[in-house]
Amino acid sequence: MADTKYIFVTGGVVSSLGKGIIASSLGKLLQARGYKVTIQKFDPYINVDPGTLNPYEHGECYVTVDGHEADLDLGHYERFLNIQTTKDNNITTGRIYQNVILKERRGDFLGKTVQVIPHITDEIKRNIKSLGIKNKFDFVISEIGGTVGDIESTPYLEAVRQLRWELGKNCYCIHLTYVPYISAAGEVKTKPTQHSVKELQSHGIQPDMLVLRTERKLNKDILDKVALFCNVEQGAVMQSVDVSTIYEVPTMMQRQGMDEVVLRKMNLPTGDSPKMEAWNAFLQKRKDAKKHVKIKLVGKYAELPDAYKSITEALSQAAIYNDRKLILDLYQSEKITEENVAEQLKDADGVVIAPGFGQRGIEGKFIALKYARENDIPTFGICLGMQCMVVEYARSVLNLPGANSTEMDPKAEDKVIDLMEEQKHITNMGASMRLGAYDCILKKGSLASKAYGKLKIQERHRHRYEFNNEYKSKFEAAGMKCTGINPDSELVEIVEVPGLRWYIGTQFHPEYNSTVISPNPLFMSFMSAAAITKEIRKK
Repeated sequence: MADTKYIFVTGGVVSSLGKGIIASSLGKLLQARGYKVTIQKFDPYINVDPGTLNPYEHGECYVTVDGHEADLDLGHYERFLNIQTTKDNNITTGRIYQNVILKERRGDFLGKTVQVIPHITDEIKRNIKSLGIKNKFDFVISEIGGTVGDIESTPYLEAVRQLRWELGKNCYCIHLTYVPYISAAGEVKTKPTQHSVKELQSHGIQPDMLVLRTERKLNKDILDKVALFCNVEQGAVMQSVDVSTIYEVPTMMQRQGMDEVVLRKMNLPTGDSPKMEAWNAFLQKRKDAKKHVKIKLVGKYAELPDAYKSITEALSQAAIYNDRKLILDLYQSEKITEENVAEQLKDADGVVIAPGFGQRGIEGKFIALKYARENDIPTFGICLGMQCMVVEYARSVLNLPGANSTEMDPKAEDKVIDLMEEQKHITNMGASMRLGAYDCILKKGSLASKAYGKLKIQERHRHRYEFNNEYKSKFEAAGMKCTGINPDSELVEIVEVPGLRWYIGTQFHPEYNSTVISPNPLFMSFMSAAAITKEIRKK
């Protein structure tokens, strides 16, 4: 294709309707037809990136291969499309304004008054179009965060309005709204959708397609009514009904002809509907799985599942490919004590010690790790979880009761986890960690090398503190092996205890590299060990 096509996804009525899932689903359908597709997210908050945001505010912070801290929707984009995203795929209002202000300081505007229109909107348009131009994508799908009517989203909507005129047939707008069901009246109500579309039209944007988010299936009369009152073609009103897994959404949209409607409107051939064999095989395996596997995740944000979104999705994918249904229990680490740990973890087939930052709940992670290690339960420590493995092992096995991470205790007697030298003088919090993809060389014969099936891997990082190599020989002698090493810095990336069934900690975040079509090998290996543990327990 000569020209990149731009599709915009907006939302109305309420937030959290799943714009990212709809954008990912459409991207998947277009990709299955052979088009080169990417998705980007525009977040209307003034933070430059979500890296300094509390998970209670924004859920998980996702990390791209080039080290950008991004919105969790980028995880959905990668898991659905099996692609890698970069910093160009997630733009915030803070970053837009930062770029414009830097240009003003340099004198780029030649003394003109800098305004929202045209300078902010031009910067938004530049970020939308540059992604397509730079990488020669056939389709760039842009998800506009927030809800139509939010004051923060106004500059983005104005940029979309301008692009509709500039791009003509190369531009398409999808609006996702909510259709509530009023149980007392026994009927669904379309009025909120009509008001939302009217609000969008007041910004000069007429949607080409509506996606109605609903808990109950809508009949054709409802869909035709919405089309009539919202000036949308009858066949361009889709419904997104609740399904058992988000991975069913692409096939649900395909059955309604979403991709065909988009292609026809953009004057592109439709042809036969793609079969998506690998995707449907995954869904079939999920449906056919009869046995269960129980995983316990221990973290300080256990009451907030979105804080561990990539981990829970990677566990779910691995369980399905191991022909298991996942039962996932999340435990708040600060509530785990010596007295209740056995009750909490005794029926676990596998334990995951979650990543995070800060002191809160750290002792509960140590207690959980000791129980899992002494009872030979397959255990996976990720980032801070790996560091906790090292500290607990130092205290319990190396007999170093004063062992700790300097993140938790700067005056620790044995600093088995410590800051890298180059991190010790950093004062800014944002984007100052070890971020993005780094190489790792695996020790031949290790459990990690068997899982990956190769000796050189690349995984993504997000942390400041590292394994202290001064203690490496002591750990190796005591049975905890350092089986993954960064070739450039000699930093330890993976630890494991070969004497146990499956006990691995990774300094990196393998969950970021797990997709529906290509589940991460470490999660696959962990889930296989957990499934075997369940069978052993039965016997």
